[in-house]
Amino acid sequence: MADRNLAGSVVAVIGAGGGLGTPVCHALLARGATVVAAGPHRGKLEAVLPEADRLVVELDLRDPRAGDLLVEAVRSRHGRLDGVVDVAGVVAFGPLEEMPDEIIEELFLANVLGPLWLTRRVAPLLEESGGFILFVTAVLAEQPLPGMTAYGASKAALSSAARALHRELRRRGITVIDARPPHSETGLAGRAIFGSPPRLADGLDPGHVAEILVQGIEAGVGEIPSTEFPPH
Repeated sequence: MADRNLAGSVVAVIGAGGGLGTPVCHALLARGATVVAAGPHRGKLEAVLPEADRLVVELDLRDPRAGDLLVEAVRSRHGRLDGVVDVAGVVAFGPLEEMPDEIIEELFLANVLGPLWLTRRVAPLLEESGGFILFVTAVLAEQPLPGMTAYGASKAALSSAARALHRELRRRGITVIDARPPHSETGLAGRAIFGSPPRLADGLDPGHVAEILVQGIEAGVGEIPSTEFPPH
């Protein structure tokens, strides 16, 4: 697919107030995009964007109506949507048999079902603009690890869905990107919904990861595997 010029585009970042979402917003703004910050905490979202032409959408991907809220807000303000970057998600650690059922359910609700519900809602707008949607899955989709069975399975499920959607939606002019970065210093591990993280090597700088993600969007690729995220 031809290179994509982000200048003048309208891009929604889901999870904009997080450790990776914020640098993704900044990388998009630096390229002249109009960023819509979306996520569950309005205060964090407002802090990401300059006040001029700021649009934040408070939503929770675990709610099937989240995509409807986003579409309504974007149509009302901008009349178009050129892209979506989904960097939202939750993490949990520990052996599968020690993990409560509701935690496993929460992982799949936030990391798989929510993004799929969102895609169903935003696809018509993205078709109008010939837009894109990028899902940040994880290196665990390529390299499963013990103690992260449920979390890794949720990320692998989203990765599989993204790659299928790349083929399913391209006939409608929509590019779907599966990005699988290695461990990054986003602070997510410290906000686990269950368990404690294993000892991890130093992760990648989120700003570095964000640049690679946005470069992939510009290049029109269908996936960004873990090997495309070299140490900075």
